[in-house]
Amino acid sequence: MRPDGVAVVDLLVQQDLGDNGARSLPPNELAQLRRRAVAAVEGGMPQTRVAQLFGVSRKAVGCWVRAYHSRGEAAFQPRPRGRRTGECLALSEAQQEQVLGSLATAPDELGLPCLLWTRKSVAQLVRREFGITLSGTTIDKYLLRWQLSNRAGECPAGAFLITSARLNHALVAVNNRGLLYFLLAREPFTATGFTGFCARLRLQSSRQVRLIVQPGA
Repeated sequence: MRPDGVAVVDLLVQQDLGDNGARSLPPNELAQLRRRAVAAVEGGMPQTRVAQLFGVSRKAVGCWVRAYHSRGEAAFQPRPRGRRTGECLALSEAQQEQVLGSLATAPDELGLPCLLWTRKSVAQLVRREFGITLSGTTIDKYLLRWQLSNRAGECPAGAFLITSARLNHALVAVNNRGLLYFLLAREPFTATGFTGFCARLRLQSSRQVRLIVQPGA
C-alpha cells in the first residue's frame, strides 16, 4: 500500500541532493523524501530505480521500505539528529562504574606502575579489565564526564594546582603543561589522606615541585 498523501506524479521527479546526500536535508524534507521513495516502491518501481531517481543508495531505500512495513506512517516522522546522551560510548555505564570504583584505590595497589592515577594509567586499567584500547582524547572526555579534569592554564610554571572534585571525593593535581594526577576516595579526604596524596604527588613527579592548593580542596 502506497503511503498516504503521495500522488503518482510526485514519484517521477528526480531528486538532486548534492554531495552530502539525503543526510544534508532538513528533517522534514528527509521525511518527505522517504515517504515518496517508499511510495514509488509500493507502486511497483524497482528499488534500484527508486534509488537512482532520488539520489540515494539502494540500501537506504530498502531500509525505508522495511521500516514502513514494520511501523507504518510512524516510520516517516522526523527524528532528532545526533547522539543521545551516553550513546555510542566505548564503555558502558556499568563499565564506567567499575572503573570509578577502581580509581578509589591507588594504582600501585592494583599492580600498575604509578602512585597516582594519570591518563595513561586509566587507559592501562581499561585495557586490562575490558580489553578496550582508548585514545588520549577519549580518556580526556571520560575524565571530563567524571569531573576529574582541571584547567592547566590556571597553574604557574613549576607548580601543581590541587583541587577537589566533590562528586567523586577526588583530589586532582595539574601543572601548566596539562600533566594530570588524581586519586578518588570512597569518603571525603581527611587531612591525613590529603597529606598522603601530596607525598605521592611529589614522589611520582620525581622532583621538588611547588603545590598550590585551591580553596575547598
